[in-house]
Amino acid sequence: MVISSRRLPDLEEVAEEIRAKGRKGLAVASDITKVEDSKNLVEKIKTELGRIDILVNNAGGSASLVPLIDAEERTWDATMSVNLKGPFLLSQLVARVMREQGGGNIINISSIGGIRPDFNIYSVAKAGLIMLTKVMAVEWGQYNIRVNTIAPGFVKTRLTEALWKEPAVSEIMAKNRALVGRLGVPEDVAGAALYLASDASSYVTGATFVIDGGELLGPPSFPS
Repeated sequence: MVISSRRLPDLEEVAEEIRAKGRKGLAVASDITKVEDSKNLVEKIKTELGRIDILVNNAGGSASLVPLIDAEERTWDATMSVNLKGPFLLSQLVARVMREQGGGNIINISSIGGIRPDFNIYSVAKAGLIMLTKVMAVEWGQYNIRVNTIAPGFVKTRLTEALWKEPAVSEIMAKNRALVGRLGVPEDVAGAALYLASDASSYVTGATFVIDGGELLGPPSFPS
C-alpha cells in the first residue's frame, strides 16, 4: 500500500502501522497540484510494486471562503487545482498504467458540497469532480477501469477540528446536520471506500455514494 501527501512525517507513521500488520507500506511525499510530483509518484509505485490496482483521490480543501463577488482569481485557481485539476491529472497517469495491466479501480472523494451549493468555489470544484468521475467511468470502462465517487457530509477530522472540538458545539452541529444524531467520523467514509475497492462493488461504476448521515435530506418531517 502506498500513501501520499505533501508532508512525509505523518505518512511514515501510517506506513509503519501498515508494515506492522505484515503488509508492504510505502510513504511518498507528493503535492497533487504539481504534475511532476504526480509523475514521480506513479513511477515510484511502478518501480516498487510493479502495478497500481486502486487509486483513492482524497486531496481537498478550500483556499478561502469568500463571496464569489469578492473572490480573487488566485483563490479560484488554487481551489480548482487541489480539488479537480490535480485529481484529474493523477487519475490520467494512473489510468494509463491500469490500461496496460488490464484494469483497476479509482475512487474520488468529493463532498455533499458538490451537490448542494454551500461553499461557492469549493462546491463548484467538487461538483466538477463528480462529473469527472462519470466521464472517466464512461471512457475508461472499456479498459476494465471502474471509477466512483464518495460524497461525505461533515466529518470530524483534523481539518474540521476547529468546528467540532468543543463538545457543546459538536452536539449542536450533530443535531442540526445529521438525521442519525451524530457527526461523521473517518471510519464512515473508509467503510464506503472499502466497499468500492472490493469485488463486492464489481458491477458499480460512475456512481456517487453520499455518506452524510441524512444531512442532504434536511431536518425530520415530524420531530418528536
